[in-house]
Amino acid sequence: MTLHLPAADGTLRAYEPRTEPLACTPGTPFTSRTVFSAAHVVADPFADVTPDSPAAVDWDATLAFRRHLWSHGLGVAEAMDTAQRGMGLDWAGAAELIRRSAAEARAVGGRIACGVGTDQLPAGNLAEIRAAYEEQLAVVEEAGAQAIVMASRALAAAARGPEDYLEIYGHLLRQAAEPVILHWLGPMFDPALEGYWGSSDLDAATGTFLEVIAAHPDKVDGVKISLLDAGREVALRRRLPQGVRCYTGDDFHYPELIAGDEQGFSHALLGIFDPLGPLAARAVRVLDTGDVQGFRALLDPTVELSRHLFRPPTRFYKTGVVLLAWLAGHQDHFAMVGGLQSARSLTHLARAYELADTLGLFPDPKLAEERMRTLLSLYGVTR
Repeated sequence: MTLHLPAADGTLRAYEPRTEPLACTPGTPFTSRTVFSAAHVVADPFADVTPDSPAAVDWDATLAFRRHLWSHGLGVAEAMDTAQRGMGLDWAGAAELIRRSAAEARAVGGRIACGVGTDQLPAGNLAEIRAAYEEQLAVVEEAGAQAIVMASRALAAAARGPEDYLEIYGHLLRQAAEPVILHWLGPMFDPALEGYWGSSDLDAATGTFLEVIAAHPDKVDGVKISLLDAGREVALRRRLPQGVRCYTGDDFHYPELIAGDEQGFSHALLGIFDPLGPLAARAVRVLDTGDVQGFRALLDPTVELSRHLFRPPTRFYKTGVVLLAWLAGHQDHFAMVGGLQSARSLTHLARAYELADTLGLFPDPKLAEERMRTLLSLYGVTR
């Protein structure tokens, strides 16, 4: 049945929903690439909270979504910015999420890595920032998960220059029991991280980042780069020490970066692989056979959806991710912690639905159509 979707000019346009989903079946982990999906959290819609309240999480639905990702062979990157760290999910909620998800990973044999930050500390001096990082690292290691050392808003505010980053990260890497993933999140994802690594000049910042890695290559499993600059990622990837992986976090150029070139390739740790999980898994399995062209044929058409979800202000991409999870039947509602479901316009959400439906992402296209129709009616679209 035809849906009438709002367009940017204020008119309605007719759209004929797809009737069959793209076939994507569960499978084992991949052989050619290590691939993580940064996963969202499912809010408890019945909790009596306000946008300033601690997050109320529906733990059953949240863990069920992680089992969905693991069933397709993907790893889960837990308690990252996709899970609304610093945008509705506080450290207490993140710590509980880490413990629960790590236990679930052990139960089902899933791969998991978890974010280590300083968000229990809004601001502080270097000693306090170091202690905050240490506290979170201990929680992740005690849960039995790999650590992803995330960028710190507090460090960005307190650091006097590159030497402070070298000191803090060096101290943390010396303490880490196992190799970690270092995460460089650009200011398009979080404006508070402008000038990270001690400079707004990306060449200078890259130099400091590489200096941290070169000092402790045995403690760095890999680096996750989220700068939305494919050329810069490739250049940095080629300068990494032997054995240190590059995990692309570029939600604009991931097919080409994962496919790689004659000098190497990127693994993946991506927020877009939350809604794309089954399709992405199918594509990587094709790549496992050496069929780069087949991999690109599956994944390249998804870039338009990803660029739409991650359009500026990029940090609000989580709203589209959760919309698609609801439409796909992974949760029973379109509510988010912190009320973030209101962060994107109806026009934006309608386009996200259309692009995802065209790709065949919804296991039950009829359910997705009915839910989209309900959302439209709430906004006054009655045709």
